[in-house]
Amino acid sequence: MIEYDKPLATIKSWAEDDRPREKLVAKGPSNLTDAELLAILIASGSRNESAVDLCKRILASVGNNLGELAKLSVNDLMKFKGIGDAKAITIVAALELGKRRRLAEATKREAITCSKDGYDILLPLFEDLKHEEFWVLLLNRANKVVRKERISTGGVAGTIVDNKIILKLAIETLASGMLLAHNHPSGNLKPSQADINLTRQIKQAAQLLEVNLVDHLIVTDHGYFSFADEGML
Repeated sequence: MIEYDKPLATIKSWAEDDRPREKLVAKGPSNLTDAELLAILIASGSRNESAVDLCKRILASVGNNLGELAKLSVNDLMKFKGIGDAKAITIVAALELGKRRRLAEATKREAITCSKDGYDILLPLFEDLKHEEFWVLLLNRANKVVRKERISTGGVAGTIVDNKIILKLAIETLASGMLLAHNHPSGNLKPSQADINLTRQIKQAAQLLEVNLVDHLIVTDHGYFSFADEGML
């Protein structure tokens, strides 16, 4: 007779070298799988599933893609049996820390010398979003970022931008240049006519303040469109 409710072996019953915590200490974090690292975060599974197996199931639901995992909300994660609010919050917080680390590393660069430099700085701000946001990077004379500011948050198809807010920030920071950016959650890199018109308006207004618009980037998880590279500034 099959005992369907019989608990599975727990991680504590595994060989010590196979337990995620002990394995991390002995061999270093790079030797653990994504599921094992997540298992350390949630600490325990459920009655019929170890923490590692539970994490394998969660990862499988997003194609074993950590980028897609980072897009799941606390409520999304709590749909998995064995994941309560505390475990879900821990996972979301850990992924957010990873994003902030990438952002901190990107902004250490000396200056923005090309569109790719701007994209590397901005991607951690945009990569997990399901809605549009508009940001500005304010630059000094050496094109080094002195301030990053979110201008607006919108829906899946657009966001409203007030030019006066951008120009006010440029004045407050005594910026010599600025880089505009917004994301397209759809993945479409083609600028809309509204994007083109906005870029032209801000460039003209910024010139009156002797602030150089160095670029406007449309950012997606898989690439970017640069107005400067395409000769559209």
